[in-house]
Amino acid sequence: MKIALDPHMFRFTPLLELPRLVAELGYEWIELSPREDFLPFFKHPRVDDATVRRFRRELDAAGVGVASVLPLYRWSGPEDEQREAAVRYWKRAIQITSDLGVDVMVSEFNGRPESPDRSEGQFWRSVEELLPIFEREGITLKLEPHPDDFVEDGHVAVDMVRGINSPNVQFLYCAPHTFHMGNDAPGIMKRAGDLLTHVHVADTFDHTASSGLRYIVNPPGSPARIHQHLDIGQGEVDWDEFFGCLRDNDFDGIMVACVFAWEDRARESSIYMREKIDEYVKTW
Repeated sequence: MKIALDPHMFRFTPLLELPRLVAELGYEWIELSPREDFLPFFKHPRVDDATVRRFRRELDAAGVGVASVLPLYRWSGPEDEQREAAVRYWKRAIQITSDLGVDVMVSEFNGRPESPDRSEGQFWRSVEELLPIFEREGITLKLEPHPDDFVEDGHVAVDMVRGINSPNVQFLYCAPHTFHMGNDAPGIMKRAGDLLTHVHVADTFDHTASSGLRYIVNPPGSPARIHQHLDIGQGEVDWDEFFGCLRDNDFDGIMVACVFAWEDRARESSIYMREKIDEYVKTW
């Protein structure tokens, strides 16, 4: 198993200093999520080949590896121009990932919940174009359902991944999305089976609690999706259930600490998350 850090809270740390910082925090692996000087959210990659080579040297020097690369592009966007741009961005991101010597990428379906049919059609167009590239480069793509996407339910997401029908596409369970994707970790993980090879670990509150009034959003009826990425124990995810399900599923993939809520105490949070994950994993 690889236990990695999503360094989003350190995204203002210069890229070439990131490996040393991650090592200081007790991690041997990074999940390289969007940052403005590398793979920005929804934009073309900003890094050149020379910087990729320098980054690899810094990784080697720090004894840290990149477990996975996480780009986010609107490849299921309802508009054709948007989708076509996203596919171009994907192609460059895949090349960068390959040049880093990394064989795992992570992403979302990234369509719109108010246009599910159109988004799904666009998603399959993009998959048909990109899947041969993933397969040629030997890169495995892990997909997750996400709040405010056209695929939010965990069971539906598993079936979508299975429908792609490629060993290069697998499933990611994101714990802080638990209450948006059905609050059924046992059922979703069992349904995924050996497709479940990647998990994101952070806590969140159950927005459905108190008759749906855990959070009050104005105006009433707003379609906003609310969730958090907190330290383990600060929310309402059932961690005994979560890690127990992983154990029962013989999970041996990539586990990522992905807390975003505490930039003012990012170091302490990252160290704490590594310690808590180790505590649970050692009980298997």
